Amino acid sequence: MKQRLRAVLDEIEAEIKDTGIRGKVADYIPPLAQVDPAKFGISIMLHDGTLISAGDAQEKFSIQSISKVFALALALGKRGDGIWQRVGREPSGDPFNSSVLLELEKGLPRNPFINAGAIVISDILLSSHQPRETIGEIVRFVQSIAEDDDIYIDEVVAKAEDRTGFNNAALANLLKANKNLDNLPPHVLGVYHHQCALAMSCEQLARAGLFLSASGRNPVSNHRIVSVERALRINALMMTCGHYDGSGDFAFRVGVPAKSGVGGGILAIVPGISSIAVWSPGLNQHGNSLLGTRALEILCRRMGWSVFGS
Repeated sequence: MKQRLRAVLDEIEAEIKDTGIRGKVADYIPPLAQVDPAKFGISIMLHDGTLISAGDAQEKFSIQSISKVFALALALGKRGDGIWQRVGREPSGDPFNSSVLLELEKGLPRNPFINAGAIVISDILLSSHQPRETIGEIVRFVQSIAEDDDIYIDEVVAKAEDRTGFNNAALANLLKANKNLDNLPPHVLGVYHHQCALAMSCEQLARAGLFLSASGRNPVSNHRIVSVERALRINALMMTCGHYDGSGDFAFRVGVPAKSGVGGGILAIVPGISSIAVWSPGLNQHGNSLLGTRALEILCRRMGWSVFGS
């Protein structure tokens, strides 16, 4: 399988390089607007520790909403299933930053992967710490599961999000008005924006996500990260909600659990086999990586990787 994967990744990299339509970078966050849309990287981590990569797989990028997967894992460890009293588990069918359903449903976000839901998760993590300590806890957790200390928060990105995150501020205030935020909105947003500004490479991200492909356990170190049940639940949410209002189309085309970020990254999970990280900064109309999605579609089709059957 390793030789076949190497050949498939080389084919994907060649095809992506020849593609003219690359999508649009997230220009509403100034530092992301400066990223070269020609960048492309992909890494696959197998259960025996083999890492197979192509393109710009060692270059760090802003993982943005992919961080919500790790924040959710942390929150479940702290509060368990009690978090579901404050955030739902249903697809929204709306853009990731929409406030429409949040207002209609009286401050209960549809799921933890839309911005409103992720802000609630940040509030849960913040409730036992000061903002700086909470941010540090998130960074240390990701470093631990990736087994790599060279993972950090890009302060330039974090500060830019604080300056321009007016829509997130509106969501936080709406949550507070509906009594679904315990801490002050500016403190919660500080944690949330810093979490989204985590800088990682495809190789680091693939390592960090490997536990979700092995029922919550790192198959290389044999270290348990989350319980079997929680890993299943996180994967289910990634499948149904990980690509916002494009989640159904992603499931239709690719067929594995995955979480996207507006930095152009996608973390995908092939249960029992591997974790995959892909990065291409240009986004489609739903805010998901255009060519990253295409790369995963090719890879999963050629390898017969789909939770719906080969």
